Amino acid sequence: MGVPEMRAEDLKQRLDAGENLFLLDVRDEFEYETSNIGGHLIPLAELSGRVNELDATQKIVAICKMGQRGVKAVQLLQKAGFNQVWNLTGGIHAWSDRVDHGVRKY
Repeated sequence: MGVPEMRAEDLKQRLDAGENLFLLDVRDEFEYETSNIGGHLIPLAELSGRVNELDATQKIVAICKMGQRGVKAVQLLQKAGFNQVWNLTGGIHAWSDRVDHGVRKY
């Protein structure tokens, strides 16, 4: 079964509408410092040990570089009982391509 996905354009629209979405950036710290869209950084390697920092009642969108780590993060969170989680399809690269060209690709 695939994980729930959210397209960059849909995320932008929902954020602009004021929807309370928690952006979870699961990339490594150096990647986050290079380019980010303001998400909360918890690298994927640390996520299983830091799940307690997240609120299971929140809507969470996992963000990575191109989508693969986001899928793993969503699967991990679903196993931990989170049911409102999405992967940002195509990651930060899709955001840069389709929403904000000012967000640096690397």
